[in-house]
Amino acid sequence: MSSTGKSAHRTVTTEVPARLDRLPWSRWHWMIVIGLGTVWILDGLEVTVVGNIASRLSEDGSGLPITDGQVTGLGAALYVAGACAGALFFGWLTDRYGRKKLFLITLAVYLAATAMTALSFSVWWFFLFRFFTGFGIGGEYAAINSAIDELIPSKYRGRVDLIINGSYWLGAMGGALLSVLALNTDIFPKDVGWRLTFALGVVLGLVILLVRRHVPESPRWMFIHEQSEGADRIVSEVEREIEEERGEPLPAPGKAITIEQRRTIAFTEIARTLFRSYPKRAVLGFSLFIGQAFLYNAITFGFGSILVNFFDVSSGSTGYFFAVMALGNFLGPLVLGKLFDTVGRKKMISGTYILSGLLLFLTAWFFDQGHLNATTMTACWCVVLFFASAGASSAYLTVSEIFPMETRALAIAFFYAIGTAAGGISGPLVFSALTSSGVVGDAVLAFSIGAALMVAAGVVALLFAVDAEGKSLEDIASPLSARPAKAAGPSDTPVV
Repeated sequence: MSSTGKSAHRTVTTEVPARLDRLPWSRWHWMIVIGLGTVWILDGLEVTVVGNIASRLSEDGSGLPITDGQVTGLGAALYVAGACAGALFFGWLTDRYGRKKLFLITLAVYLAATAMTALSFSVWWFFLFRFFTGFGIGGEYAAINSAIDELIPSKYRGRVDLIINGSYWLGAMGGALLSVLALNTDIFPKDVGWRLTFALGVVLGLVILLVRRHVPESPRWMFIHEQSEGADRIVSEVEREIEEERGEPLPAPGKAITIEQRRTIAFTEIARTLFRSYPKRAVLGFSLFIGQAFLYNAITFGFGSILVNFFDVSSGSTGYFFAVMALGNFLGPLVLGKLFDTVGRKKMISGTYILSGLLLFLTAWFFDQGHLNATTMTACWCVVLFFASAGASSAYLTVSEIFPMETRALAIAFFYAIGTAAGGISGPLVFSALTSSGVVGDAVLAFSIGAALMVAAGVVALLFAVDAEGKSLEDIASPLSARPAKAAGPSDTPVV
């Protein structure tokens, strides 16, 4: 790595991206996955617990004068609104101040808000801290996805990103089973069980925080933001650790990149880059996020009401059905993830979106014709979501890798916020009404809306998706700070 010039902005040539991308899988990468990826388990736990305990919260003696519709409608919408706001706020800070500072702060926000939710004594308190819980989780999406993609080698980036995002459903499965336990009044009083479910989220978050303290800052972010020496030091330590682990030297890195270092990047430059330089990629990002948000809201915000209202499943048993559905969701990215790195992004993204949408249309038709019971309906949802989960996870992968490094966290935040606001705020309000009405046609309409938008997003992916498999992030989208390489001269000084 070398530096040239004496201006305010130094020009440096670095092999850091190539050195990170050529690393074989190691214990260090597992530490990254565990330290950063497990937050999705918390998100899944949060969302599922609230959905499953809504009926208990609305009962007399719960400690809160709240209705089922307020929990799954307004409460869910506020959580998502908080997530959108948190993603934008913390996404901007992440690109400005670094990945590590923000993924520690956002987790702390989540922990504090979840603890306060467990202590809710009134409806307004519950709603307020549902918003702030979402605020922390939204910030996590921006900080974590950008850090993961910048630390994981290009060969594994697709499958790792998908599996990590898919781990949301491990939390969902745990939340569903936990709610069954919490709703058992033979074990916990009505006003205690639901509080303990939120308290468990705090305990898990504290464990993750302890692990996360050892995850380093992104060297890619550091060398652009005038921290070349620190970036080189982190990568060198990882290389030594992996060489000791494998007992052999690492292969030589690939090509170097020359960039002009800056402390900050103007917001106007970031916005101009997203929409003027990459308009087709911007359309792709919007489409993927809106499609998956509406499909998931069409199913997940109504599954409990459908099972109870149409199939006479008791409210205390819906958690078992959701746990099975959540398992299907997790298996999708786990089984299909590798194909996004081998078969390719475009084929797999468009395929999973279109297929899941068509399967949901088919499920809606079976339901409308009266061919399903609680078990077969859950089985249909599992098949739909096996493919939809891989597609939804690929939305986060897509927007985190197809825009320049300096815009990555804010790009994730922006598309997440816009897409999720469209599907995640309006979704609970619309779908909870449709699926809880007790009218078959209303539920079919909810499914059809989600299915149609998912298919439409798949078509957009066929047209605009980027073949990013196996490529360095810098090759997919050149950094805004990139400059043509210059021959080294006598005035150059080495960067350690």
